[in-house]
Amino acid sequence: MKLSDFDYYLPEELIAQEPLQDRTAARLLMLEGEKITHGKFTDLKQKLHPGDCLVLNDTRVIPARLYGQKIDTGGAIEFLLLKRLDLQRWEVALKPGKRAKPGAQFMFGDLLRAEVLEIVEGGNRIVSFTYDGVFEEILEKLGEVPLPHYITHELKDRERYQTVFARENGSAAAPTAGLHFTKEFLNELRAQGVDIAFLTLHVGLGTFRPVKTEEITAHKMHTEAYTMSTETAEKINACKKRGGRLICCGTTSVRTVETIADENGLVKPCSGNTDIFIYPGYRFKAVDAIITNFHLPKSTLVMLISAFAGRENVLRAYEEAVRERYRFFSFGDAMFIC
Repeated sequence: MKLSDFDYYLPEELIAQEPLQDRTAARLLMLEGEKITHGKFTDLKQKLHPGDCLVLNDTRVIPARLYGQKIDTGGAIEFLLLKRLDLQRWEVALKPGKRAKPGAQFMFGDLLRAEVLEIVEGGNRIVSFTYDGVFEEILEKLGEVPLPHYITHELKDRERYQTVFARENGSAAAPTAGLHFTKEFLNELRAQGVDIAFLTLHVGLGTFRPVKTEEITAHKMHTEAYTMSTETAEKINACKKRGGRLICCGTTSVRTVETIADENGLVKPCSGNTDIFIYPGYRFKAVDAIITNFHLPKSTLVMLISAFAGRENVLRAYEEAVRERYRFFSFGDAMFIC
């Protein structure tokens, strides 16, 4: 399939620049087969049934953007932390990248020093950090939360780019479909018999990396680290065995579950890395419904939901969302697809 097959027209003014004051106040477009209906996010209470299992990604966005100087020249440098490899080593993206050859050293304030170890595929670097104390505490002092490039407004409350259930530090971007939930709404779903399960996939910016090949099968996804606990695996398998539906919130949850699931849709507790690329023609093994936001044209995320619901159905739903003036992307409105 061609990259142009996943393009659509989006007026720039529909890109949401700020989160709504009430997380659950978003609109909800429901795509059920070929049928499109409109409502509000809390209408999910009527769409989720007793015995269903809702899977959420509990990753937490870290202040992954660092500004510093090259030690020998004083030149400015920007680091974006992408993936932690061990206690000292990270994969990072740099601006400007040409200044960062192996052996180059950088300082960030008085608390953090970094040395480039190697250059990897895509121009990213593997760097080793030297510091005293707890790395996460240093990041909180020095780093900034890296908002997507299409959000140009300043985010006054950093927690609004975190889900209310975020707890596992490690992401460079939020699993934004989960931003619509409040603790109270999750409790309402529990009270009506919906099982809530959490997994972790640390979102790297590779998920949002533009597809540059016209033939989409030539695109390669970056790897991202995931963990599925015993408790979550048991909840998912119990849901499948009782005939409930597995409803994944966000494409990150979808990709994790589909990475782990066997041909019967059952999963096991495990951790690892995934570079799964889901596009039309993929046969889903476990996921029965998806809660998601509206994604960028020609993105791998549009390809994933097109694989689930059909490309023509998805593009028709997006066209209607544009006509109805839905809010798009990270701080935008939501879809329920089944």
